[in-house]
Order: sequence, then structure tokens, then C-alpha cells
Amino acid sequence: MADDEEEDEGPAVELGDGEPVEGAPLARVASRLTWGKKKSYIADREGDAVIRTPDGPRELADVLAEVDVPYFESRQEFTDEVRAVIGTGPVPTADE
Repeated sequence: MADDEEEDEGPAVELGDGEPVEGAPLARVASRLTWGKKKSYIADREGDAVIRTPDGPRELADVLAEVDVPYFESRQEFTDEVRAVIGTGPVPTADE
């Protein structure tokens, strides 16, 4: 009986009606890979992925072209190097 009551309650967290954001979070793209990886492997496999940046969505391949590191030992090293190129800050919504 307790299971039936939980099903009738609805979602625990309501999603807002905010503006959509284009691109995927960098962490989502990084989580699809195992580490260490060559930059060229990441560009071949995930280069067409569009990531969110403070300047708007960008293809990962374009960002990787600006990274000087040829091999990433860890996910942290990858995200640090990519963030050094794209910067950090608020991500604009699709309408901005």
C-alpha cells in the first residue's frame, strides 16, 4: 500500500519553465570517456559534441584545437584544460 501512495504524489522536484540552454555540459561529455586519452582520440570520438560555454555553444573539436596538451591523464586534467580555453561563468540561454 505504501508504494501506491508514493506513485500518486508526483515528482519530488518540479522542473521550471526556464529558457533552454544549448549544448551539453562539459562534465557530461567527459563522463562518456575513460582516461588517459590522446587529444586526437577525443576529437575523433566526441569532437562533434556541442558544449556549453560562457560565450555560447561551441563544438568540442574547435575548443580542443586551442588546447596545447596532446594527452590527458585524467578527466580532471581534461576539464581543466578545456575550461582554460572556454572560461568559466554563466552560460547564456538559447534566447540570449
